[in-house]
Amino acid sequence: MRDIDLTSGPISGHFRTLAVPAAMGMLFSTLYNVVDVYFAGQISTDAQAGMAIGFQAFFIMMSMGFGIGSAMGALVGNARGRKDDAESRQFIMQGLSFATVTTVLLIGIGALIGPYLIQLVSEPGAYRDAGTGYFYWLLAALPGFLLAFSGNGILQAHGDSVTMQRAMMGAFFANIGLNPLFIYGIPGLIPGMGFNGIALATILSQTGVMLFVLRGVLRVRVMQAARLSELRPDMAAYRAILAQMAPTSLSFTVLFFSGFVVQFALSQFGGQAIAAYGIALRIEQILLLPVLGMTGALLPIAAQNFGAADHDRVREAVWFCWKTGILMTVGAAPILWFGGGLAMSVFTDDAEVIAIGHSYLRVDSFLFVVYMMLFSINSFLQAMKRPIWTLWISIYRQGFGVAFFIWLLIAVFGMDVWGVWLGIGIAVSTGWLIALAITLRVARQEIGGLRAATA
Repeated sequence: MRDIDLTSGPISGHFRTLAVPAAMGMLFSTLYNVVDVYFAGQISTDAQAGMAIGFQAFFIMMSMGFGIGSAMGALVGNARGRKDDAESRQFIMQGLSFATVTTVLLIGIGALIGPYLIQLVSEPGAYRDAGTGYFYWLLAALPGFLLAFSGNGILQAHGDSVTMQRAMMGAFFANIGLNPLFIYGIPGLIPGMGFNGIALATILSQTGVMLFVLRGVLRVRVMQAARLSELRPDMAAYRAILAQMAPTSLSFTVLFFSGFVVQFALSQFGGQAIAAYGIALRIEQILLLPVLGMTGALLPIAAQNFGAADHDRVREAVWFCWKTGILMTVGAAPILWFGGGLAMSVFTDDAEVIAIGHSYLRVDSFLFVVYMMLFSINSFLQAMKRPIWTLWISIYRQGFGVAFFIWLLIAVFGMDVWGVWLGIGIAVSTGWLIALAITLRVARQEIGGLRAATA
């Protein structure tokens, strides 16, 4: 298990150390999802559409895991930067305790409200039924997701992004074998489960990820002195975690709302439009992986150096992230514009689904650099312990902006699916301008501004 001091040594080297394994882990995570989409496509277009809406409902609960992971990255990272082992261990133990309690509560809540959320964005029929069943099965995977995300935040705060990479590589290869096994079965031995077999494969493989990540957490140096009694809820620590977690999780919840707005808008154009959007998102995720790895690495690097009060290194990290990110995203844009149709055809042979998905990817090609800036801004604000601003940015961009601009282009100007894509684009672009203004203000307050990085 790695335990790297990010407050010394070349910033560029720390980005490579953290970003490359993180991007590889996310690559296998995305390929893991691609495997699911592929096998759903072998069943039917309704299965692909059902997977898209079922996972969208499940995403709101997963957002709690993203928030806890970010909270661990900031709180443990700051304590690690100050070389405060006692505080680091306290937040690790309380973070795992908090994640466990949250998981139990969410399973109960999800079982009650999940089907109603799916009904909001679908019409009665086969794809709604498939999505509802898929959602119920995924509830059993929730402990695996939330505890794995929490543990990964802890490990990244110590400079370790390799453990999650290895876990996701193992899960990907397991998923390749488990999906056909549970979908089709083995005559005389294992009955085929059809579409629900995809969900069972997710439950088993994600539980394996959780166990592997928690094994890494237990091997962190400061955990050698840990005691089970430290898992007992400490309200002061819970409040600190909640204060850091809530804005990030709510931001993802707003993203969930945004996804439902898009799904609702697309539902009037039929199941093919929804299936196309689900496939196109997977392709987008693959090309964003290097950017996500790099911008995610900014959080532990900035958090440790902010904890150590080395503001020059925080500024250096932010500028390095932005400059490198621009080079990466400019290179990805032509791939989406010219190769989007070919990429879509890997997952479906439905000509209309391919055409609709390619139209989204063409709009997306202009947004990649904006996404990079937004992701890095989120990491910076979390490292500064100012995650509340990520929520306000998200509320505008993914809440108001997406809903308003899609409504404007479709209801007022009478556009088709292009109105959905362009509405997303306008919301993302204007949200970036707001986010940049907020970042400059927070940087002046916390580290004396970002200008020193250009000197």
